[in-house]
Amino acid sequence: MEVTRQRGKARLQAEDWAAAALRAIEAGGLEAVAVERLARELGATKGSFYWHFANRRALVEAAMGRWEQEQTDAVIDAMQRIESPARRLDELLAVVLEHRVDPLEVALLAAVQDPVVGDAVARVTGRRIDYVASLYHATGMGEDAAYSSAVTAVAAYLGNMQLAHAAPATLPTGDRWAAHRDRVREMLVDRPVADAT
Repeated sequence: MEVTRQRGKARLQAEDWAAAALRAIEAGGLEAVAVERLARELGATKGSFYWHFANRRALVEAAMGRWEQEQTDAVIDAMQRIESPARRLDELLAVVLEHRVDPLEVALLAAVQDPVVGDAVARVTGRRIDYVASLYHATGMGEDAAYSSAVTAVAAYLGNMQLAHAAPATLPTGDRWAAHRDRVREMLVDRPVADAT
């Protein structure tokens, strides 16, 4: 964790609190975001928290912003460095399908009834679908087919992750996992949905 130092003493930034909140959510769900507990973890006082945030909700909003930046903005930025849209799509699918389970994402999906988390998850999911649809469209698919294919791709990612979390024995392992992953990529990239328009 990076903190700025002032007069020999570490001074926490809002980003430090947001990162700690994300770690807490990953480890124990949204209810684990408790100001006193995070203050102890960070070696800070509640006063430090209130210097940066009006209340717990503001901290959760900052944590969701950090999650969106790290898990969506940064991924899209990395993919944009690849010249070919077809290669971008293939590489993106390779990256997301390789991750069997993301405990933080599972915890956030379980907490969508919270308005802040629910709004963030809906916004991020929409952005991910729109980005993947833009890649399909750039490879020559019509808009409707591109959007449908993107929904299917994001659903495959979320479905694999939920299975890995809730019923890990249902997913293949070892070489069978690699074959499964490659089969899913083949279905999503090599045999796209026919354009209905």
